Amino acid sequence: MPKIVLEHVTKRFEKFVAVEDLNMVIEDREFITLLGPSGCGKTTTLRMIAGLETPTEGRITIGDTVVFDAEKGINISPGKRDIGFLFQNYALWPHMTVYQNIAFGLENLKWSKEDIRKRVDEMLAMLKIEQFEKRYPSELSGGQQQRVAIARTLAPKPKVLFMDEPLSNLDAKLRLEMRTELKRLHANTDSTFVYVTHDQLEAMTLATRVCLMKTGILQQYDPPLTVYNDPANLFTADFVGNPTMNFIPATAKKLDENRAELDILSSKVVFESAVPLGELADGEGNAVLGVRPEFLKLKAGTHKAKVYATLPAGMETTVKLEAPDGTIMTSVEFGSVDYALNADVNYEIAGNGIILFDKKSEKNIGKGCVKL
Repeated sequence: MPKIVLEHVTKRFEKFVAVEDLNMVIEDREFITLLGPSGCGKTTTLRMIAGLETPTEGRITIGDTVVFDAEKGINISPGKRDIGFLFQNYALWPHMTVYQNIAFGLENLKWSKEDIRKRVDEMLAMLKIEQFEKRYPSELSGGQQQRVAIARTLAPKPKVLFMDEPLSNLDAKLRLEMRTELKRLHANTDSTFVYVTHDQLEAMTLATRVCLMKTGILQQYDPPLTVYNDPANLFTADFVGNPTMNFIPATAKKLDENRAELDILSSKVVFESAVPLGELADGEGNAVLGVRPEFLKLKAGTHKAKVYATLPAGMETTVKLEAPDGTIMTSVEFGSVDYALNADVNYEIAGNGIILFDKKSEKNIGKGCVKL
């Protein structure tokens, strides 16, 4: 199976730059999610790898084959790139049965009838849709149609499977079920999966690595838990995680290679980083402390706040706090707990996953803990 390499890939539409100088390597059999807000360039990136969109600059390699090279004038057609593409609307033939839809691509590839029958049976069993073999798409639910579309795409045994928001038309419960099926499907096939989504939960739960983009520029390309626990910048930290990270304004002054004094929430604390601190601009309000809600512990510590709002959800409760200086922060309490509005509470910032950002560059410059 191939790995996919993108080198200095850029796509311009007249004056608008959709993707700018993108470099990334997708290893064999990885499950990559292209994540970001609308208009960030994720679908354009997918379409360029698939051959449905022509880059303005750069080079794309799938396995040992250069499928696009702007300088050398190479641009191999999508049909010769050995890929499968699963569209958002499934694009099933309405006049064909489930069997005929799955067999369609194999017939075009001139497979024998016996081999087609065997492969379609394998796909029907893998996707658990054997009983729908003779039905038409209009007789199937959205989830069943989606399984047929996946079966049809996987039938020719593509080396790479591209998916452009394939679950966006499904309801929440079915989306969760199909995420599980897609993860199992990836484990049971030899294909590389490249998946576009704007849903950060989908990206986090499915991917081996997440490619997070903003306005055509790659922000971070790492395993999901690395993106969550060690975000490269403020955008990544804000986009990934629900509830989102707390961003607390601070004035920071380096004490030594790994420590900085922070003037924060009307008090002074010391931030201790596990790694040497990065470059920090000088001046008032030069830093931002990033605290995930799970690291804001209630009923502990000496910091005081009032309960701004509570959002109990059974398994956990999201608690909004208002600090004395007016800063609104979010904490997550696990279990069925609730707090009265405007109640006084103590809290502390506890844990080794606190991030310090330089406000000017917005970069992550340290990860560690906060001490009084």
